[in-house]
Amino acid sequence: MTDHVHDLQSVREATDRMLTALAKLDNAALAEESHLPGWTRGHVLAHLARNADALVNVFAGRPMYASAEARDHDIERDAPRPLEVQLADVRATHAAFLAQTELDQDWSRTVELRNGVTDLASNVPFRRLVEVELHHVDLNIGYELSDLPQEFTAREIAFLADRWSGRPEVPPVTLQIEGGGDGSTWHTGGGEGGPVTLLGTGAELLAWLAGRGDGGAHLTVVGGPLPALPPL
Repeated sequence: MTDHVHDLQSVREATDRMLTALAKLDNAALAEESHLPGWTRGHVLAHLARNADALVNVFAGRPMYASAEARDHDIERDAPRPLEVQLADVRATHAAFLAQTELDQDWSRTVELRNGVTDLASNVPFRRLVEVELHHVDLNIGYELSDLPQEFTAREIAFLADRWSGRPEVPPVTLQIEGGGDGSTWHTGGGEGGPVTLLGTGAELLAWLAGRGDGGAHLTVVGGPLPALPPL
């Protein structure tokens, strides 16, 4: 089982790191574009706060979001708020999420997320960590994929490789740290087409899997063209 205690500590550290960086911004900066198309930095912060609310719902056995429309509406509603309000919301919802995880509960139980997706309760803290770390990068404030903790990068590569595994629209792909690294190798895809090997740094491999950064433009591709992945 995933070590949820370790992951919760990582969530605390990642959130503190992000909030410290955000405190250097001003209201005008929140209205500027993030790395996510169509979203300002304010949209990213609103999403992070509402995602924490949603994960409290998951732990409490309620629907993660009332509906997809309600989720999108809440993000649009909250995106224009000033920096002080945004940071207070992220702090408060982060604290509420942590408080929910401190309740006595069965961490081995299955919980329901969005769109009928299910997972073990013990994996939810890592899912929150993914939200915080990747969206810190998405904020476009100087935190890059290459700045992510190495342990996180490897785990997220493995998670996303598993997500795309067996998908018919993705050919068989092997991902490997270029130059040997720590010897880590991952496999994904499984549809039609010849096998492709992607070589690069952990950050570059994650960029391709997560649809971030240059989308894999700096990867070394062996065996065919760089495959296109569906949106996350």
